[in-house]
Amino acid sequence: MKTLGLFLAFTLVLTACEITDQRRDDVDASIINVTASAEGKKAEDLPVLTFEKLGFNFGHISQGEKVTHTFRFENTGKSDLVIVKVEGSCGCTVMKGWSKQPVKPGGKGKIDVIFDSTGRKGIQNKTISVVANTIPSTTVLRLEGEIAAPDIN
Repeated sequence: MKTLGLFLAFTLVLTACEITDQRRDDVDASIINVTASAEGKKAEDLPVLTFEKLGFNFGHISQGEKVTHTFRFENTGKSDLVIVKVEGSCGCTVMKGWSKQPVKPGGKGKIDVIFDSTGRKGIQNKTISVVANTIPSTTVLRLEGEIAAPDIN
C-alpha cells in the first residue's frame, strides 16, 4: 500500500513538471487584464486591437494552391496588448508570426495566415479568431475567395 502511495505521488510530480515545460512559450498570465478581471480598470484604459483590414478576398484560385496573407494591427489603446490565442475555423488555415510578447500602446504587429485549398472547391469563407485582453475579447478576421476544381465524372 505504501508503494502504491509513493508511485502515485511520483507520477503526480512528473505530470506537473511536464505541464510546466509545455507552457514555457505561453504568455505570462500576470500581464493579462481580461474584461472580467480588470478590477476597477476603465474600458478606456485597456488596449485596443485595431486591424488595417478585417478581411481578405483571395479571389479565384485553383484547387491545391496555398494563399498567404498578413493581417497588420496596431495597439491603439492605453495599455499593453496581449494576444492570448489565434485560431482558425478549420485545419486548412494556419496562423503564425504574431508576437507572444506584449505590444505597447502605439506598437504594431502582424498575423501571418496560410490557407491551403487542397481538397476544397467553390466559394470559401474562413474565419480567424484573435483572443486578446481587449473589449471585446475576440476579434474575427475573414478570408474568402473561390476555388476552381477539375470536374471528375
